[in-house]
Amino acid sequence: MKWIDLPPVWLLAFLVLAWVQTTWYPMGLSFGGVWADFLGGLLVGGGLVLMAMAFAEFRRHRTTVIPHRDADRLIQSGIFKHSRNPIYLGDALVLAGLILRWDAVLALPLIPVFVWTIEKRFILGEEDRLRRKFRADFARYCQKTRRWV
Repeated sequence: MKWIDLPPVWLLAFLVLAWVQTTWYPMGLSFGGVWADFLGGLLVGGGLVLMAMAFAEFRRHRTTVIPHRDADRLIQSGIFKHSRNPIYLGDALVLAGLILRWDAVLALPLIPVFVWTIEKRFILGEEDRLRRKFRADFARYCQKTRRWV
């Protein structure tokens, strides 16, 4: 089942879990209305902007965005100056934002579980491939740029 090994599929699975929780098991819990909708919207919007900025850098540098493929270039410009994984950070923000907007209080633990899953399934392997291919450049990049934020 190689298709499941794509980050958008994992994000969709976690979003479905959050939606199921709020739809069928709300347990009478709530974040409190308007402020949660507003913050949730900001998080979703911010996550989408991060992803768009990262995709633009991938396109500009003409390298792959697909996680299990070898990169042709080490991107250190644009949004990648601030985060080594802006797309995954964007995914986590979208998940957090929709959990807030959907009032899925019991789904909050899905956020750290999602981050852990993405790190284990994708980030560690990607970083290992980049470390082997770009050696000293990647080591310097890791020293100046954090994995998430």
